[in-house]
Amino acid sequence: MIKPTRYRWVVLALFCSLYLISYIDRGLMSVVAPEISEEFELDSVQMGWLFAVFTWAYAFAQIPVGFLGDRIGPKKVLVVIISIVSVSVAMTGAAVNYLMLLLSRIFLGLSESGAFPVASRAMQLWFHRSERGRIQGITHFFSRAAVALTPIAAVPIVYLFGWRSVFFIAAAIGMVWVVIFVLAYKNHPKDHPRVNDQELALIYDSIENIDSNPKNDPIPWGFIFRSRNMWAICAGYGCFFFGTNFYLTWYPTYLREYRGLSLLEMGLIGALPLIAGMAGDIIGGSITDLVLKKTKNPTFSRRIVAAPGFALAALFIIPAAMTDSVFISVGCLALSFFFLEFVIGPAWAVPMDVGGVYSGTVTGIMNMAGALTASLTPLIYGYLFSRGYWIEPFFVSSGVLFLGAIIWTFFIHPDVSVINEQESV
Repeated sequence: MIKPTRYRWVVLALFCSLYLISYIDRGLMSVVAPEISEEFELDSVQMGWLFAVFTWAYAFAQIPVGFLGDRIGPKKVLVVIISIVSVSVAMTGAAVNYLMLLLSRIFLGLSESGAFPVASRAMQLWFHRSERGRIQGITHFFSRAAVALTPIAAVPIVYLFGWRSVFFIAAAIGMVWVVIFVLAYKNHPKDHPRVNDQELALIYDSIENIDSNPKNDPIPWGFIFRSRNMWAICAGYGCFFFGTNFYLTWYPTYLREYRGLSLLEMGLIGALPLIAGMAGDIIGGSITDLVLKKTKNPTFSRRIVAAPGFALAALFIIPAAMTDSVFISVGCLALSFFFLEFVIGPAWAVPMDVGGVYSGTVTGIMNMAGALTASLTPLIYGYLFSRGYWIEPFFVSSGVLFLGAIIWTFFIHPDVSVINEQESV
C-alpha cells in the first residue's frame, strides 16, 4: 500500500515563514520607536500616527488583494506583494524625515495587506477542513514568535550598527523568501510533482469543488455584505485585533517608559506574554479541530474555544494594568494574551469554511474590519499615554474583549455560508 506524501506540510512551512517575516517587518518600528523618536524629535502622538497609517493602509487594501488571490491564484499575488513589502521595509531604513517614514509605513501596509487572506486561500486549497484551526494556530504561532523574538534579535544589531540596519536585514530576508516560494510552491496540490494521489485524497476530501479559481464568475458582493454572519465575523475579529494590536505597537514603549525596563530587560522579560500567546495559538487551534472531529459540529467547536478565550483575556488584563509589580503585570499580560490567542484558530478557520471559493475575499473583508478597529489602538493608547494615563487604556481593551466574547457566543455561526445564508457548510 502506497503511503500518502506529506508535501502539504512543506507548504505549511512556507506559510509559517511568511507569517514570521510579515510580523518582523511590521513589528520592527515598535522595537526601535524610542530611537526613531529621538532622531526625528517625534512625540507620542506622532509615533501613534506612524503605527496607525500602517494599519489603515493595511485595512483598505485587504479586499482588493484578497479578491486578486481568488481570481488569479495565491502564487502570483504573494510573489508581487512580498517583493513590494521588502522594498517598503528598506525604505523605512533609508528614511531621512518624518514624511518618508509615513510613506514607507503606508506602502508597507498596502503591500502586506493581502498576505494573510491570500495565504488563507492557499491553505484552504492544501488542507482538510478538520486541519484548518490547527494550521491557522500554527501559522499565527510564527507571527507571534516574530513579535517575541524581534526585540531579542534586534537589540544587539541596533547596539552594533544602529536602528536602520535592522530594516535592511529584514528586507533582504523577505526577498530570499520570495525566491524559495517561487521554486517550491504551486497553487494546487494536484499540480505539484511531489504530491501523490494518496495525499490528494486526504486534501480533496474536504475541498471538493473549490480546487479551481473563480476566474470569470462575478463576486456575490450583495450576498456577502447582506450576510449577518459576515458582519458578526467582522465585529468579532475587530475585537480580537484591537486587543492584540497593543502588543504590536505600544507594548515595548509601555515597558520601557512606564515599567522602567531597559532595552535588554524588555527583550527578555517583555517577551513572556508573546511566548504565552504562541502557546495559545497552538493550543486553541488544536482544541477547536479536536472538538470538530469529535462532535462534527462547526458552531460548537469554534465557539467553545473563542468565547471563553475572549472572556479570560478581558479578565486578566485588568490586574496587569493596576499592579505596582512589573513581574505581576507581565505575568497577567501573559495570561491575557495566552487566552486571547485561543481565538486565532477559530477566527481564521471560519472564513475559510464559510467563504467557499471566495475565501480570500471573505478573509480580506474580515481582516479589513479587524485592521480598521485595530487602528484605534495606537491612537487611544498613544493619546492617553502622552497625558500620563497608563492604566485607563487597559480598561478600554478589557471592555472590547468582553464584547468579543458576547459576539462569539451569540452571533457568529461557523456553519452558515456568507455566500448564501440559506446554505450550511
